[in-house]
Amino acid sequence: MRLEGKIAIVTGAGGGFGAGIAERFVAEGARVALVDIRPDAVESLARTLGDRAIALTADVGSAADVAAVVEETGKRFGAAHILVNNAGTTHRNKPLMEVTEEDFDRVFRVNVKSIFHFVRSAAPVMRDNGGGVILNVSSTAALRPRPGLTWYNASKGAASLATHSLALELAPWKIRVNALCPVMGATGLLEEFMGVPDTPENRTKFISTIPLGRLSTAEDIAAAALFLASDEAAFITGIDLPVDGGRTA
Repeated sequence: MRLEGKIAIVTGAGGGFGAGIAERFVAEGARVALVDIRPDAVESLARTLGDRAIALTADVGSAADVAAVVEETGKRFGAAHILVNNAGTTHRNKPLMEVTEEDFDRVFRVNVKSIFHFVRSAAPVMRDNGGGVILNVSSTAALRPRPGLTWYNASKGAASLATHSLALELAPWKIRVNALCPVMGATGLLEEFMGVPDTPENRTKFISTIPLGRLSTAEDIAAAALFLASDEAAFITGIDLPVDGGRTA
């Protein structure tokens, strides 16, 4: 198994891409701390995954909550080798001037500030244990933005640029940092991204912009995360990996 003996923290693990990543990591031998602001969602997944998973409730925009996650993971499993900053949110696709300051603050708190907090808490632990891997779930929005999502796009641009800079700064600590850039998937945020009802007709319009002809799946993102987290990617750091069916080609 490709992650045997590894300990991982996965944020936003209560559903969608985060749940898919956590499930794949456990299947590949890792022990995983499932982190989400929704306790019922992560507790249910933890029961399904068994004793190789624990459920931790946290607000990823809170420094205290994040520090508690890293500490509790250490107490129950040991020092984390892998951190997946997957938790994310968006403002609804709408004209630029209709996006509120509250929308902006919420999106940047979850999509950007969470990375800041987790790096500050987890990177020293990784350093003291010989290194590690940080994966930031960015988006194709960072590479080829869609109109109507400017401030979401900007938050993911920040996540991608932070990834490149973190890779440089953390390399002396033997910490690799990479970003995954998924195209839209059939997650709970799909209707927000589209800005219109999630009907077959509206999905078809969005799928028409993806050359391989479908939305991304949790399995797609989990497979890419597994590769970048594994020793097979030992010499890869500082990249944006599009998982997008050709959307950014």
